[in-house]
Amino acid sequence: LDTSVIIDGRILDIANTRLFDAPLIVPRFVLNELQLIADSSDKLKRNRGRRGLDILNKMQTNSVVDVDIDDTPPPGVEINTEVDHKLVAFSKNCDGRLVTNDYNLNKVAELQGVSILNINELANAVKAILLPGETLEMKIIQEGKEYGQGVGYMEDGTMVVVENGQKFIGKTIPISVT
Repeated sequence: LDTSVIIDGRILDIANTRLFDAPLIVPRFVLNELQLIADSSDKLKRNRGRRGLDILNKMQTNSVVDVDIDDTPPPGVEINTEVDHKLVAFSKNCDGRLVTNDYNLNKVAELQGVSILNINELANAVKAILLPGETLEMKIIQEGKEYGQGVGYMEDGTMVVVENGQKFIGKTIPISVT
């Protein structure tokens, strides 16, 4: 697991589905990076780091999820090397799949022959598909970018732009998919 996917938190829910049939490995250097972020003087970074540590703790105490902290140093990289490079080397060395939501890390790892599971791609793959003509109820939360538009969100967090929806901000209305 990389740092960003732990902080993101969806990995816990995914692991709870028993999708993984092997232990989830967190290299020690990822845990160290989480701690460094949690100790940051920047409040936003500190909160993200603490969230990551909380998620990791929940995963370790969960009877369904098998998580191991691995102290093996990645081969061929120096100790001060950037975490992303260490992750790629670590994953290659153990013939593992790198779980991330970091687009750039995803591309770099693929170029180096490392198998990837990108959580964002997984989330997109399991989103509900709505077809033109389908109707649903949508609470309009805010105005859109274009004149008269309203914006609402589906349960999975997908943003929906509603034409002529601005006048319904704060209300739940029936909408039709176009």
